[in-house]
Amino acid sequence: MLQKTSGIVFRFTRFGDTSIIVNVFTELFGLQSYIVNGVRTSSAKGKIALYQPLTLLDMVVYYKENAQVKRIKEVKCLHQYHSLYSDVKKSAIALFINELLNKAVKDESHAQELYSFIASSLIALDDAEHGYENFHLIFLIKLSRLLGFGAHESMEVLSGRLADVAVESTLQKLMLADYSSNLTITIAHRRELLDLLVRFYKEHMDSLGEFKSIAVLKEMFN
Repeated sequence: MLQKTSGIVFRFTRFGDTSIIVNVFTELFGLQSYIVNGVRTSSAKGKIALYQPLTLLDMVVYYKENAQVKRIKEVKCLHQYHSLYSDVKKSAIALFINELLNKAVKDESHAQELYSFIASSLIALDDAEHGYENFHLIFLIKLSRLLGFGAHESMEVLSGRLADVAVESTLQKLMLADYSSNLTITIAHRRELLDLLVRFYKEHMDSLGEFKSIAVLKEMFN
């Protein structure tokens, strides 16, 4: 059955000599795997660029409920990023967001709400001209709520651990913040808050493992 849906590319892996398997979080069906043939050839004329991580897609897909790998009939870019890949600091945040999504988003429930949040967040980051150094912290908090374990008070993240008064106060402000909120956070506190939030995720989700992108993220905002 043909279905029209929007989607966000999470990752792709090579398959055979010229094909890929792409994992896309779709608005209608949640996380889906699609095989795309012939995109790794000289005649494909850059079509593989459509399947780069975090690309927003407009798709017509063949949907069969029990099929593990499905096919795409039509695809085009839904939103052309202006600075997400070219700005090194935004790229570092995007790299972290992509790694987080691949580790944390497995369920297909609440697909439309989750898709809308992720897509609007990526567009907000792409459009931001300044003041986005805390974006990843706010994204972590907002995403956790959609995943079902999110905190609304700082003490829920701290879980009884002692923290600097300034860190706890800033964490509480982050709980209420939007991406446009103007919060001044020191480099040391931003790093500590990131560590606290990642630990919070690991307490609620099994097998998250280590985040390779965190080192890049901390370096970019040093």
